[in-house]
Amino acid sequence: MESVTHLPGLSAVMIWTLLKVLIVFSAVMGIASLWTWVERRGSAMLQDRIGPNRALLFGRWQLLGLPQLVADGIKFFFKEDQVPPHVTKSLYWLAPVLAFVPALIGFAVIPFGRDFTYKGVPYHLSILEPGNSMGMLFPLAIGAVAVYGILVAAWSSNNKWAILGGMRASAQMVSYEISLGLAVLAIFMKVGGYDPSEIIKDQMASGWFIWRQPLGFLVFFTCMFAESNRLPFDFAEGEAEIVGFHNEYGSMKFALIALSEYGHIITASALIATLYFGGWAVPFMPEAPVLLTILFFLIKLLFFLWVFVWVRWTLPRFRYDQLMFLGWKVLLPISMANLIFNAWLMSRGH
Repeated sequence: MESVTHLPGLSAVMIWTLLKVLIVFSAVMGIASLWTWVERRGSAMLQDRIGPNRALLFGRWQLLGLPQLVADGIKFFFKEDQVPPHVTKSLYWLAPVLAFVPALIGFAVIPFGRDFTYKGVPYHLSILEPGNSMGMLFPLAIGAVAVYGILVAAWSSNNKWAILGGMRASAQMVSYEISLGLAVLAIFMKVGGYDPSEIIKDQMASGWFIWRQPLGFLVFFTCMFAESNRLPFDFAEGEAEIVGFHNEYGSMKFALIALSEYGHIITASALIATLYFGGWAVPFMPEAPVLLTILFFLIKLLFFLWVFVWVRWTLPRFRYDQLMFLGWKVLLPISMANLIFNAWLMSRGH
């Protein structure tokens, strides 16, 4: 009898979890697709151009160039899927998956709204429940795994230019992970854990970490550009040259790799909003309605997504020696100093 009465509760939890997975997956994929249009229109606006405006929906509606998304999807889907004869086929097919999957599952622990209770049952707006042993370590670990997608894509191509792009991109990502980890460690130390819900509650009580740890934010923000391979750290693709880890890819495999970049940007923006800008918290409204908290989280997310576009079309790419100098001789000392300073403040009772 006990097992029978327990089944409805178990099925409700499973349905709620599946619903959250569906919502998050659809939202991330939808925003990633939409942001390819925002990237083009944003670059056109920043460079005083028109941008995409030729594709028409049903041959009639221009809709600010939005039909270009449909045209791109049709082009990628029907494009001939050639496999070069010199590639290592098993790894060549696996690489887009290794790049795409971490970009999606890194969002799993991030709360996108305030928890609520319905008919005595608590509901949490994150795929992984609060109190999960990994906490905010999970997206950091998943982000570190993303380097394997780049390395495998480059190595399996058996192309010297792809290997060059993959090696320098992986060196870049590994180098900046150290400073990024130290910046986040200062927050974990201040909160006393790495549960994202506790980090948000701490900011609601004591203020956003952008004001309490501005140096840590500066390091984390810069490292996120390097981790997502965005300008001015665009050494993975090398758009202005022949070097790029995906030189041998086309069709839907290339589309997966392209979408994975936007997936990483979405996760990076969500992490910035959660760690330094209060996540879903609404200023001066600790008991804000659930829908309002979701809206505020979405606003913060979209704002930082736009910042990624803004920076890409504003700053030129660094030289590789400048990239390494910034990572090892500037950001690493700053992140260590930030960690030591916050530890000293805690020892003084602040």
